[in-house]
Amino acid sequence: MEPHNTIDIDKLNKPYFVWFEENWTHDDVLHQHNKGQLVYVESGFQYITIEERIYLLPQNHAVWIPPNTIHKTNSHSERIKLMIMFAEVDQKKSFYREVNVFSVPPVLREMIKYAEKWSKLLDTRTDETLFLQALFNELPHFVEQSLKLHICLPRDKRLAKVIEYLHDHYREEFKINELSDIAMLSSRTLERIFKKETGLTLSKYQQMLKIIKSLELLSSDYMTISETAYEVGYKSVQAYTRSFQTVLQFRPSDFIKNIK
Repeated sequence: MEPHNTIDIDKLNKPYFVWFEENWTHDDVLHQHNKGQLVYVESGFQYITIEERIYLLPQNHAVWIPPNTIHKTNSHSERIKLMIMFAEVDQKKSFYREVNVFSVPPVLREMIKYAEKWSKLLDTRTDETLFLQALFNELPHFVEQSLKLHICLPRDKRLAKVIEYLHDHYREEFKINELSDIAMLSSRTLERIFKKETGLTLSKYQQMLKIIKSLELLSSDYMTISETAYEVGYKSVQAYTRSFQTVLQFRPSDFIKNIK
């Protein structure tokens, strides 16, 4: 994630760098950094594309992006408050080589907020280094219950219009013959290629889209669980809750409690 063009993160001669913004703006451009980075969403919601997977960061969630990992960001939130911490890490440890999206527990949340006082500090300070070294040493323990919520972008160009259609019409029940016409493939071929490219069936992919969109709505505080369920295309709150639990292993009400 490239905050702005005013600071070249890779040229900074310090092991850690903190960047906080009240109203974050960024370019939707693929890039990478020598350092790993922890991205924490204090308010709003953030979409991040990492190595052809789209991840969602709701409020009070974070993602660890390994060093030299190609990624880009985009957000539909009107205002977003982000804290980003860049860090030199031991890449021999498997944790630091993997993408992790997770709910931020209270202790880590307070540590991140405390680190705000070093935001955009270009000079190396001992107190900053020692504090952030402790934070990143403990980070693997904080993310043991990682939220594995992402969807894969297919590389096969024949699926591009199908993906676009599903994203634009996720509320509606799709008809396989209509998608086949869009892709100019037989139904059987479309389903086979789609599963191979995304790891999901067409129906499971649509389910993920519905749940991801619902997390976005629940994070906004503008809609109740019931209103969200109908907004993303479920015919009942019960059906939405079952689907939500199937994907995330916890209930919508648990998610709301966690982001408050």
